[in-house]
Amino acid sequence: MNVPVSFRMRFGMLAFVAVTLAVLAGQARAQDYPTRVVHVVAPFGPGGPADVFSRVVAQKLSDTFKQGFVVENRPGASTMIGTDAVAKAAPDGYTLVIISQTHAANESLVANKPFQLMRDFAPVSPIYAGDLVMVVHKSVPVKTLKDFIALAKAKPGAMNYASSGTGSQYHLTGELFKTMSGTDIVHVPYKSSTGARNDILGGQVEMMFDTIATMGPSVEAGLVRALGTTGEERSPNLPDVPTISEAGVPGYPQLDRDQGILGEAGSRAAVDDSCGIWRLHRRRDREMGEGRTERRGEDQLIQS
Repeated sequence: MNVPVSFRMRFGMLAFVAVTLAVLAGQARAQDYPTRVVHVVAPFGPGGPADVFSRVVAQKLSDTFKQGFVVENRPGASTMIGTDAVAKAAPDGYTLVIISQTHAANESLVANKPFQLMRDFAPVSPIYAGDLVMVVHKSVPVKTLKDFIALAKAKPGAMNYASSGTGSQYHLTGELFKTMSGTDIVHVPYKSSTGARNDILGGQVEMMFDTIATMGPSVEAGLVRALGTTGEERSPNLPDVPTISEAGVPGYPQLDRDQGILGEAGSRAAVDDSCGIWRLHRRRDREMGEGRTERRGEDQLIQS
């Protein structure tokens, strides 16, 4: 199946993921792991960028190991429901979790979580990173970011923006925009980015931050209007869209969408030593080779 995945991904990263798991599993029975299906929990709603990226990686891992890596969507409570399920899973390396910046935000915003990332999980591998884009529904009477800011200031509290939930990256990115632009825009949290995305496309909400990977096609189709991206420079996929800093909010920092894989801290497949990490990075560098791209915001289109 051809799945368009648009993001700044270093070429060879999927191979890096496979090598990572092999090295980590090597602490116990490298020649055997995995001997059965590995469950990859995506604590996000289906159809969003995290879900799509998770499935691309899972397919690559299945092809590499000749064993099933099955993605399970367990959204809710800003990723905490699915993440907690992995924290409580058997520590055998057969249950992994996909993480994003929302997990990092939860560490600071939610004190009474049933798990702690640093205590209950061990890193397996990064997956990708890509810039966000700020869009408005096509019915919003603005053409530029400065127009939008002027409209929002003229109607304080009357406009709204969608996110995938309180504490999510999209929420925090929107709040930072409000603070730096001096606007009063109402936050509308959804249970998943898919719900938020559907409503920005349908005109139920007026503004949203989303990944270029998922919102780019809607921009090109004219369903929404892109006002700015969160990269240090313009995205090659949306070259006519200025950065937010360039378009009207000077100093707006680079904010991208990052994702990775964690395993349970007690899992023998998620424990490594310094020698294993050293070999892993040597192998990763060879896999990436000349195809590696260092440019932030590259947002390459990859067909898998």
